[in-house]
Amino acid sequence: MTKPRLAFIRRAYMPVVERARREFDTVYLDRQLPPDEALKLVTDHKADAIFFTSTFKFDAAFVAALPASVKVAASASSFLDHADLEAAKARGIAVTCAPDVVTACVADLAFGLIISAARGFARHVRTMHDGTWATRTMGEGLGTKVSGKTLGIVGFGRIGRAVADRARGFGMKLLCHDLARPPAGEDRGATFFTELDAMLPSCDFVSVHTPLDPSTRHILDRRRLGLLPPGAIVINCARGGLVDEVALIDLLEQGRLGGAGLDVFEKEPDFNRRLAELDTVFLTPHINSATHESRLALGYQCLDDIAAGLRRLTS
Repeated sequence: MTKPRLAFIRRAYMPVVERARREFDTVYLDRQLPPDEALKLVTDHKADAIFFTSTFKFDAAFVAALPASVKVAASASSFLDHADLEAAKARGIAVTCAPDVVTACVADLAFGLIISAARGFARHVRTMHDGTWATRTMGEGLGTKVSGKTLGIVGFGRIGRAVADRARGFGMKLLCHDLARPPAGEDRGATFFTELDAMLPSCDFVSVHTPLDPSTRHILDRRRLGLLPPGAIVINCARGGLVDEVALIDLLEQGRLGGAGLDVFEKEPDFNRRLAELDTVFLTPHINSATHESRLALGYQCLDDIAAGLRRLTS
C-alpha cells in the first residue's frame, strides 16, 4: 500500500521524524524553511500533509499557493494564531494543533518565571557568570517573597488553571479574568473578575495566558500596566503581543513596576534588547514547551491527527 506523503517545513524533534518516516512517505530537511522553499518542498513531494510549527506563518498567501494534493496541515503548537484558518478552509485543508499536551510544561515555566523575576535571578545569575560574586549586606540584592502574595491570571483556560494549581502550593491568593466565569469546580478558589481593569490594582503578580488575536493584542497596554500596584511583576509565556513591551520597559525603568519574567516577545528572535539590560527582568528564549516530554507529545499528536485526517478523506 502506498504511504501518504508528508512534508516537514519546520525542524522537528528527531524521534518524531523517525516515527514519521516509518508511517509516511516523508521528506524532511533539518532546518527552518522560508515560505518559498517550503512551498517548493511541498509541491515537489506532492505532499498530502504538512507538519509545521508556530514559527511558520501559515498565512493566506502561502495557503493559496499550496498544491491541490495538500489536505491536512498539523501544527506542533497549542494555538493556531499563526495560521489563516479561513483561507485553509476555503482550500479544503484541515488545520490541527495540540492544545492539551503542553499544559503542564508551560505552567511549570510560568511559575518558574514568577520565582525568577521575584527573586531577581537575572542580576544574580550575571554575577555568577562574570565572576563578580559580591558579599551582600542585609539590604542589598533583595528580591520579593512569592508565598502568600496575590497572583492575577489573565486567561483562565487549561494553562491558566494549571498555573493556579502551582500557585496554590505557595499559598498565593488567586484572582482571574476571562471572557466567561470558570465552570463549576474549575475556579481553583480564584476570585473571578469580569472586568480586567478591576482585577489589576490588586495583583502583586499578573500572568497572561490567553490566545493572541486582534481583541487581545496589548491586553496589557500602558494604561492597564499603570493600574498595577507599585512593584508588581508581569509574567508572559503565552504570546509576545499580549503585552505592550515599550510601555513595560518604560515602567520598569521608572521603577514603577518591580520586574518581569518573559519567555515570549513581540519580535522573535530579534527581541527588544532594552529588556536584557534590566536587572529586574528574567528572560528565556520562547522555551515554554521545550521539554523532551512535550516535544514528543506534540509531534506524536500531529502525526496522529494527520493520519486520522487522511483516513477520513479516503473512508
